[in-house]
Amino acid sequence: MIETGERPEASCTRMNEQELNRETEAMNEEAAADAVMQEAAPTEDVAALRDELAAARDRALRAQAEFENYRKRMRKEMDDERKYAQLPLLTDLLPVLDNVSRAIQAAEKSSDAGGLLAGFKMVSQQLEGVLARHHCQRIDALHQPFDPHLHAAILQQPSSEHPPNTVIQVAQDGYQLHDRVLRPAQVIVSTAAAVGDGKG
Repeated sequence: MIETGERPEASCTRMNEQELNRETEAMNEEAAADAVMQEAAPTEDVAALRDELAAARDRALRAQAEFENYRKRMRKEMDDERKYAQLPLLTDLLPVLDNVSRAIQAAEKSSDAGGLLAGFKMVSQQLEGVLARHHCQRIDALHQPFDPHLHAAILQQPSSEHPPNTVIQVAQDGYQLHDRVLRPAQVIVSTAAAVGDGKG
């Protein structure tokens, strides 16, 4: 039997040391890789946080703008409700004023209705005062250019005294509340006078 002169225990020890060295090197490589990843991770986290912060700021600005628009819209709606709150009342009062006006016209044609005429005129003035206090004004239509936003034409009539498209007669007064038409004035509008046919 040939003896190598090396004990089995020494050979095993050398093999264990080699394996230990390999494991140590592997662990060092893993540690180095972890260190690199840990150094890169904060940079990525900061970038992600910056992106999230920018998105949150953008959402906040959008929400603020939407809230401001909503507040302006609600303020306008509330202002309009207060401004035109008397609309139904004034609409109901207008037929009364119409009847008073008709009674005055009828009384003016009667020779013995002086007292009645004076009374109706007083009531008419009182009603118009009530309307004025509620910012309801009569539309000034006579001899004005026809305006479809203020006037409702019920008839067209040739006229040589007025330019075409002029209100030459008011059949029923119109009224407006502030800048909103409560009802348009019913009017007769002029057209160009007919040209003669040349007959002698």
